[in-house]
Amino acid sequence: MPHGLPRKIRIAFILQMVMASLAIVVAFYVVAILFKYSFIQNTLQEEAQHYWQLYDASPAQPPPNTYNLRGYLVEAGYSSLSLPPDLRELRPGFHDLEQQGQLVWVDRRQAGTLYLVFLRSQATRMALWFAVLPAMLTLLAIYGATWLTYRSSQRLVSPVAWLARQVGRWDPRRPDVTELAPELLPADVQGEARQLAQALHGLGERVQAHIARERNFTRHASHELRTPLTVIRMASDVMLAGDELPPRVARGLQRIQRAGRDMEAVVDAFLILAREPDVAPQSEWFQVCEVVHQEADNARLLLGDKPVVVEVDCLQQPMLYAPPRVLHVVLGNLLRNACHYTDRGRVRVTVDETQVVVSDTGIGMTPEILASAFEPFFRGVPERPHGTGLGLAIVRRLCERFGWRVELESVQDAGTTASIHFAPVRGDTQQVPGAVPPA
Repeated sequence: MPHGLPRKIRIAFILQMVMASLAIVVAFYVVAILFKYSFIQNTLQEEAQHYWQLYDASPAQPPPNTYNLRGYLVEAGYSSLSLPPDLRELRPGFHDLEQQGQLVWVDRRQAGTLYLVFLRSQATRMALWFAVLPAMLTLLAIYGATWLTYRSSQRLVSPVAWLARQVGRWDPRRPDVTELAPELLPADVQGEARQLAQALHGLGERVQAHIARERNFTRHASHELRTPLTVIRMASDVMLAGDELPPRVARGLQRIQRAGRDMEAVVDAFLILAREPDVAPQSEWFQVCEVVHQEADNARLLLGDKPVVVEVDCLQQPMLYAPPRVLHVVLGNLLRNACHYTDRGRVRVTVDETQVVVSDTGIGMTPEILASAFEPFFRGVPERPHGTGLGLAIVRRLCERFGWRVELESVQDAGTTASIHFAPVRGDTQQVPGAVPPA
């Protein structure tokens, strides 16, 4: 986990130490400079004032001459040639003679001029003891406190990091929650981390149970739903084989067969949607126009006596690699909608190399209705009794499942156009469910 919580905490502590170190180094550097130029200057001023007090009491008082401080006095009316050459031209005030390694305070009074010289080496040594050494000790104290805080934080975060690693190894489709069982949790996983682990363990078990139920339902539903449909189809085939069936009965049996085939297609489509996306459905190459003609025949029967004509225009003869019943469901829903909402005129299905277009001259849709047309249970014209509002939602889900793109265009009182764009095969021989072969 390259960007996990422990790494972020480690980076935060490192940045904290670096920033604190820089701040302390800069602060003590400033302190060292101030020590040299402010503390030493004040010290020399006080030494000069103290000397003049002693001089007023006794003019024979010699200038200061110690290990750190040297003093020179030029009394009024006397030449400054007795001074070292570097001090002769100095005016009253503080001077930093860097080349000579001296800090000089010149104090002029009526009795004469006093020169106090402090060696820079002594000032540097004192700054080391009073500024740099405390800075080093402070830095060491900060490093030690930061390290202890980091180790404590690492111990607090380690259960969460362990839990994140366990969850990160889960397969979303088959989460293995064994390691999060309460009896298998490490001893350091306590408090909120233990509660979270137990909650995830319970959630994972529920997900596993849900996946198992879904798989069992898909497996059993595939068998249980197909069995009665097969019986209905076979029974209708036997009845249609008779020689003396009245035309009305024959038409009814044919409608039963078509409804049974439609129901089988819907069951197959629902089972495909219920499976995992990475489970490839059973696909085959088939002629798109054959499916279009079959669904157009069903739509003509649905129209009854309506003054509406269903036309099929196959500009090309494309092949499609997919479950044929899926395209039956998609086209069947689009054609049923077109027939339900077209009171007169025509419904046309146009097929070319990569798409199927269903257009009608029906009542059309407003922009507001068109924006919600694919939502489940949405019905643009509730007063019309046809449908439950699931047809277009199923169409979109099936198209997304096979990489198709479905589009709707509509003008109110002028009609609606629905387009299904198929995905091309990637490569020369690769068979991708839902794709058409390359041109």
